[in-house]
Amino acid sequence: MKLAKWDPFREMEDMLDPYSKSTEWPFRGGKDLNTKGADWAPRVDISETDDSFDIKAEVPGIKIEDVKINVEDHVLNITGENKLEKEEKGKKFHRIERFYGSFSRSFTLPENVEEEKIAAAFKDGLLTLTIPKTEIKKPKSIEIKVK
Repeated sequence: MKLAKWDPFREMEDMLDPYSKSTEWPFRGGKDLNTKGADWAPRVDISETDDSFDIKAEVPGIKIEDVKINVEDHVLNITGENKLEKEEKGKKFHRIERFYGSFSRSFTLPENVEEEKIAAAFKDGLLTLTIPKTEIKKPKSIEIKVK
């Protein structure tokens, strides 16, 4: 039998795990998502190739008309809303675990991207953004002669 060192903090995290996942407690690195007062934030994967940065955001059950994407001051913003079904007569909910309400994610873009050429695609609840790269502009050096 192997003995394990008791970690009271780990035990508390295990006990609060169901709550920390849904409320984004700081134990799990939550609340560092840049959400600007939104009710929830979609999970994203960000990857990079030689030609572009790619962002894939999970927005299941949301219509593309309810999603807005814009770039302002070198910050990419993804906002939208997941609307709760209206309660119908004869239908009662026993559990609601999905996130509803407005959502928002913001990402600061690097200097070497072409903001005007950002492409977005939406399929099966996955929003895919392709952000093309440009050449990094080298700083211009000007020599000034002292007289």
